[in-house]
Amino acid sequence: MIKYLSANYIVPVSSAPLKNGVIAIDENGVIQGIYESTSSDIIGKKIEKYAGVIVPGFVNAHCHVELSHMRGQLAKGTGLPKFLSSVMSSRDAKKALVVKHMNAADEEMYANGIVAVGDHVNTSLSADLKNESKIHYHTFVEIIGLEPELVDGKVDAAKNLRLNFDEKFSSITPHAPYSCSKQLFKKFKKSVSEDNIISIHNQESEEENKLFRYKTGDFLDFFEVIGKDVDLLKAQARNSIQSYLPYLPQVNKLMLVHNTFTSLKDLDFVERMGREIYWCFCPKSNLYIENALPKVMNFVNDNQKIVLGTDSLASNDTLSILEELRALHVEFPELDFTQTISWATLNGAELLRISDRFGSLEFGKKPGIILLKNMIHLKITDDVTVERLA
Repeated sequence: MIKYLSANYIVPVSSAPLKNGVIAIDENGVIQGIYESTSSDIIGKKIEKYAGVIVPGFVNAHCHVELSHMRGQLAKGTGLPKFLSSVMSSRDAKKALVVKHMNAADEEMYANGIVAVGDHVNTSLSADLKNESKIHYHTFVEIIGLEPELVDGKVDAAKNLRLNFDEKFSSITPHAPYSCSKQLFKKFKKSVSEDNIISIHNQESEEENKLFRYKTGDFLDFFEVIGKDVDLLKAQARNSIQSYLPYLPQVNKLMLVHNTFTSLKDLDFVERMGREIYWCFCPKSNLYIENALPKVMNFVNDNQKIVLGTDSLASNDTLSILEELRALHVEFPELDFTQTISWATLNGAELLRISDRFGSLEFGKKPGIILLKNMIHLKITDDVTVERLA
């Protein structure tokens, strides 16, 4: 049975918005057609009409569902090094508690219109959830290691952990430049195939840049607290991204996450590298930890590919891409929703190689059908809410 849905606007993302357009879906949520309001193909059809804007389901490009049990437990505004210390001291929760909160987080994301997630793990605890979830997951197994002599073991351990997840929709990836040695980056580069999607935390804190430029700042205290030898670190006289990016595989899809303190010079450096990069913004998490946001308009004006993430409930009070959009539009009112909706949908689907099913409203796809209520003139305001239609 075919259902016909209409709203004030239908925003396919892959094409221009349709005022009072109509979308047809079958009983499985697969799109069977998209029509102008005047199309002869919908004459005589029973059409369900909604007030709002119909968009495809959201893609949450960056999350840590394993940390969902930490909701509301960690202090805000501490800066990244202290936040990381708090996360590490809170990871020893009982398995049953962690699983319970992961399941709740999964349900929350589904209710918030999220259809796909790029999730980062250090354990196999989320494997069963992902096998049963209504949400599509791509699992990024993180590698962490500063000691050169442990490089082989760290990469092998990540490969073994990946075996717990769907091979087609998982990959191994360095965690962050401050948590991985140059030797680990080199080993990683030799160890992955070209289809291995990479996701790395990038310049989430100015302390990260200080560490790489001058070997100063709060990260030195952090390393001492966790028992890491700071003598292993050398000042690079340049920002972190300029120090580690040349050691990553050249042809692999790469997502850089956070980018809160990425400069114009860094963007110029990346441009000269000549590689495909997706820049992931997690604005609510950035505000939670650093009380700062990326210089978003630098990326927009440079025509960079942008995706959105929620990060974890350790650094966020919601798992909602709508809330991430709202945070961006409040801080950067010059942003256009018809542009940012692609960050929340199609760009993420392309990154995760699932755009054949998700990310846009097109014939034959099953992207999820989401209604954004209370939108006026395609503007994100405090009144906008999300409802899942399919």
